[in-house]
Amino acid sequence: MTTPRTTSAAPPKLGRWRRVVIWTLIVLASVIALVSTLTLWVDRQMFDNNSWRKASEDVITDPEIRNSLSIYLVNQLYDNVDVGAAIQNRLPEGAKSLGPTLAGALRQPATNAVNQLLARPRVVNFFVNASATAHEKLVNVLENKTGFGISTGNGEVTIDLHELVTELGEQLGLSDETLAKLPGKAGVITLMSSENLGTFQKIAKAIHVLSGLLLIAVLFMYALAILLAKGHRRETLRNVGFAFATVGLLVLLVRRFVGNHAVDALASPEYRGPVRDLWLIGSSILHQIGIATVIYGLVAAAGAIFAGPTRWATSARRHIAPTLNENQGIAWFALAGLVLLLAVWGPTHALRTWWGVLLVAALFAGGLIALRHQTLREFPSDSPETDTAATAPTEPPQAPASPAGG
Repeated sequence: MTTPRTTSAAPPKLGRWRRVVIWTLIVLASVIALVSTLTLWVDRQMFDNNSWRKASEDVITDPEIRNSLSIYLVNQLYDNVDVGAAIQNRLPEGAKSLGPTLAGALRQPATNAVNQLLARPRVVNFFVNASATAHEKLVNVLENKTGFGISTGNGEVTIDLHELVTELGEQLGLSDETLAKLPGKAGVITLMSSENLGTFQKIAKAIHVLSGLLLIAVLFMYALAILLAKGHRRETLRNVGFAFATVGLLVLLVRRFVGNHAVDALASPEYRGPVRDLWLIGSSILHQIGIATVIYGLVAAAGAIFAGPTRWATSARRHIAPTLNENQGIAWFALAGLVLLLAVWGPTHALRTWWGVLLVAALFAGGLIALRHQTLREFPSDSPETDTAATAPTEPPQAPASPAGG
């Protein structure tokens, strides 16, 4: 049986300037955390080839984007080859005048055919591989490296879909001689040209540096705020948790509203649908970071509240005190199982990396140690004798027997 110990006197209030410093650290760290999430998103999306391949696959399988890409490929063929004349050459003498008309009539069916072609697994793989190759070239250029037959001097990075344009021409029945006249750049999408090379390289270097340093600065400032709040660290941890969760909510709002505003302002009405889908795919990692930030913040706040003086929290601690105080092996086993489950599940990016799993395990272990110290202090185990005396039934005192005949 555990008996709650009388609580000690409330800790002295923090001085005014100490409170100002603590809140300044929390607010400043939260602002830096918001910037850090944006740099981390760009770093993971732009420099991680696996993330790029996943986004490329999502792009080519999106119906609206695939339809726009179909229109682009058909336009590339019609803009670079006289399809009407090519069809005219294949018609009998009496029907040659129908060549231009047939070319115009075939434009929409050709677009539909390309749309179906782009949905085939072989073409999806072709697009993803072409995009991944372009991404590796892009990273080489941004990091001032050489590779894939390019130099950092020209700095032009492209996605080559020329083969799809040629295959479209073959499906329309164009001759090999006609298709051979297609310019090499037909169907080639330029991601970056040399005139912007210097600027992009500077941005890439800044993102590489900031994505790590800013996160370290955020964690340091939050930890310093908690350290300075002597006697009130639980409340400060709760505030830090809510501040971190707020950062995550702001990230989600930025993705939603800023993205929508940019799409409406920059894209023409007929392309707003596919451009919006492209933005959502390209910012999916930002969405994941925002959700993870909200979860981490709420978990930290919940832990601080669980250690607080509320009636339900005290009651919950009283129920787990015997296990923590006398059978802590069970608690450590349960914690190890939870960490293992999170590592296998991998709900966030950090939990899919070795360093993230170790960091979460260390934080959980620290929380468990602090909670056990608290339950030992609040609900110390009584001695067996005391427990027996405390639990033995008591009988009402008996009145002394009266003398006979009294």
